[in-house]
Amino acid sequence: QNLHPSPLVSHHNIFPPPPTHTHMSDTAKPPSVPKTSKGGPKLAKPEMSEEDKRLQAKLELIIGRLSDSDREVRKNALQMLETELTDSSGSTVTSIPKPLKLLKVHYPDLKAKFEDEGDETLKKQFADIMSILAVTFAEDNTRESLKYKLQGSDQLEKWGFEYIRALSGEIGDEFQHRINVNPDISEEQQMDLLILVNRIVPYLKRTNHEPDACDLLIEVERLDQIVDFADKDNYKRIALYLIQTSKYQVEPENIETLKIVYRIYRKVENLPQAMRMSLILNRMDYVRETFKSSKDRLMTAQLAFDLARHNIILTDDDMEDEDDDEAEYTIEEIMGNALLSEMYLHLAKELDNLDPKSPEDVYKSHLEDTGSSTRTLDSARQNLADTFVNAFANAGFGTDKLMTDPEKEWVFKNKEHGMMSAAASLGMLFLWNTDEGLNQIDKYQYSGESFIKAGALMGIGIINSGIRSDVPFALLQEYINDDNQDMRIGAILGLGIAYAGSANEDILEELLPILADNDQPIDVVAFTALALGQIFVGSCNEEVTGTILQIMMERPEKVLESTSVRYMSLALGLLFIGQQQSADAIIESTKTLSKPVAQYAAQTIETCAYAGTGNVLKIQQLLKTCGEHPKEDEQTNHQSVAVLGLAVVAMGESIGNEMLLRIFDHLLRFGNMTVKRAVPLAIALLYVSNPLVRVMDTLGKLSHDSDDDIAQNAILALGIIGAGTNNARIAKMLRQLAVYYAKNPSMLFIVRISQGILYAGKSMITLSPLYSERLLVKPVALAGLLIVLHASFDMKNTILSKFHFLLYELATSMRPRMMIAVDENLKPVPVSVRVGMAVDTVGMAGKPKTITGFQTHDTPVVLQSEERAELASHKYTTITDILEGVVVVKKNPNYVEEDAEKKK
Repeated sequence: QNLHPSPLVSHHNIFPPPPTHTHMSDTAKPPSVPKTSKGGPKLAKPEMSEEDKRLQAKLELIIGRLSDSDREVRKNALQMLETELTDSSGSTVTSIPKPLKLLKVHYPDLKAKFEDEGDETLKKQFADIMSILAVTFAEDNTRESLKYKLQGSDQLEKWGFEYIRALSGEIGDEFQHRINVNPDISEEQQMDLLILVNRIVPYLKRTNHEPDACDLLIEVERLDQIVDFADKDNYKRIALYLIQTSKYQVEPENIETLKIVYRIYRKVENLPQAMRMSLILNRMDYVRETFKSSKDRLMTAQLAFDLARHNIILTDDDMEDEDDDEAEYTIEEIMGNALLSEMYLHLAKELDNLDPKSPEDVYKSHLEDTGSSTRTLDSARQNLADTFVNAFANAGFGTDKLMTDPEKEWVFKNKEHGMMSAAASLGMLFLWNTDEGLNQIDKYQYSGESFIKAGALMGIGIINSGIRSDVPFALLQEYINDDNQDMRIGAILGLGIAYAGSANEDILEELLPILADNDQPIDVVAFTALALGQIFVGSCNEEVTGTILQIMMERPEKVLESTSVRYMSLALGLLFIGQQQSADAIIESTKTLSKPVAQYAAQTIETCAYAGTGNVLKIQQLLKTCGEHPKEDEQTNHQSVAVLGLAVVAMGESIGNEMLLRIFDHLLRFGNMTVKRAVPLAIALLYVSNPLVRVMDTLGKLSHDSDDDIAQNAILALGIIGAGTNNARIAKMLRQLAVYYAKNPSMLFIVRISQGILYAGKSMITLSPLYSERLLVKPVALAGLLIVLHASFDMKNTILSKFHFLLYELATSMRPRMMIAVDENLKPVPVSVRVGMAVDTVGMAGKPKTITGFQTHDTPVVLQSEERAELASHKYTTITDILEGVVVVKKNPNYVEEDAEKKK
């Protein structure tokens, strides 16, 4: 064949010629397209295939036979209908079985035939079929599927999971409906539903649908039954789901749910997780019970490390006598954080981070975009800023380039209260290192300058922050009643920091008379109340509470206008941290005080009582307070507490945090000035040591605000959200702010403080009160942050005045953000771990990955706020599931055998 185109065919005429123009009248009209009521084209009904037509005919025949007078014919018809519905071989998982589609038109007819059925046995079988049809065809809220099932047989499984899930929903609705109709309904009257529940729950457990089982039991108020179904294989899924569920329940249901989780962990003997639940519930009886249950020395050591992180120490009566003389450390020493300094310095050594930082290393002035130096602070204020930056940056390392250099005599380069802060900074440098620290600070105790002596006394307390020892009390006791007011304040605050969370009765005996003495200056009384609030944090101590209220009633109103009185209100709040309803009585008692003080105290106590609970009702109440616009002459201080309280209540709950960020945006636009000034501090508390870009951007804008108070709080907030992270973006923002505020000494001082907090512990320390995968709130750490944030409400009269030493209260919030593995002898060992971003696995089936984007390292490792660690090899096994802080590991006896087999 000739493959070349014919010369007669041009490439121009390969298309058909255009149609000739004709009038419409000459052509046939296009066929009319049916329209819908809305004007659009009506879709043609799809034609049924031959197979579908045969199936339809078969189903119609079966339905016809259901009216037959012969029982056997009806029985066979029901059997055939059941077979058609249960045989899903012809349909996919995501499609509805064809018989179900075709039976829709016959549903009313089938309902009538069911009512006419007289045989009990056949009626039960018919009811099962009607129940499955009702799931698809019944009207909403009629609960027909359940009505038929209650008349049907015991068979459930053959109808599949989707049917059972739909049935479970109807059971919950019916259970609640009956209670609404008759609030006094008895269990016997609900028994038909409960029997059905008892058949459904085992099925859900067998098919790994534990969350659905939990939901069903919650609906019928029988959640405690889930404990019987928990075992080694499924307890983690159940517990994780219930913990998350509890965040969306109201009191006291949320507490009951967490108690059930505690019982599950005790049943499977996961003591570290049971201890975690005990701490969330704030139940010391559970803590003691769990601790005493441990029969293994390594398990006991792990529980002791967990308690040490929460600042809880059990008495000798709570601990079994141990005859293990070979152990280098006793359980009491572990619980008292005696190993903390050693572990922290080991981390620094492994990361090659021991060299001290000077303030200039933090400021990096050479990077500031300015021709001239920004050091326009007067020398005393600049030296004070350097003191704080030096203290925070080198916290816990015991070396620096200012205080420990004898030639510099840095303390004397400060004035008055600056000397006090300089001497106290030694305590921060030797944080947790009691042996070396007390030796270094000893020389300042005998100084002739009272400010230096006062700082040394406070420094003794800072060194012992979180460490349980009788030494600080012995050293500070004699100065509590000293003639010099500053030395009294130094000793009292030192005791508060050293014994925070210890509920030490001996200190109460010493400090209570000072608190109750009407002749004492208001500053001394306020700081005494604050120290007692820290020592008895979350304990609801009646003596301290009663005494503080008494003072606030008796003192003249003019005295109560002092800034220091805020600390008395905060002290009451600290006593009730996490106590929820237990604080109701004391909130009621505050109403007897004068109005401004009463409002401030009530808001502080209420927000502290619900700290970390995410209680939605409380957040709504606080938002209402924030939205008020009082008259010009009215006090609005309580509104700042309400704004901060939003963060206190919501902290640790990721969805709540996101929502609050949006709400804060509204408050900044529409709130009054008091509310606006507190917003940066609330944002800081929500994201402590967790620098997210959008949060930084918000605070960056506020740091340039025309109102000095808003700008100061935003600058401090930048330091707190980046605390101990060395975040480069925040560091750059603070350097730019140092240039921007070069001519404003107060602002520049706050910028320097923020820079120091940003570099806290040379990036190895966190201030976050949240730990244990952000589930636990450490009351002592929250107390330290709240003291600094409440001081920031009136920065001009506190941090920028003579009470700048209150910044050292952050020592109680500091802890190493490390994961360090120790062996049977509690010596650090390198263990391979994967570190990555945490993944929410709640309600997921199987064993999903808990981290993503991980990197593999050998311990010790530093963990960011949202990061988690997991073992990367089987060489070691851990005692606990939560790889944070100090983790006790032991060698896996099976690991060597597996390795040997591979070599063979």
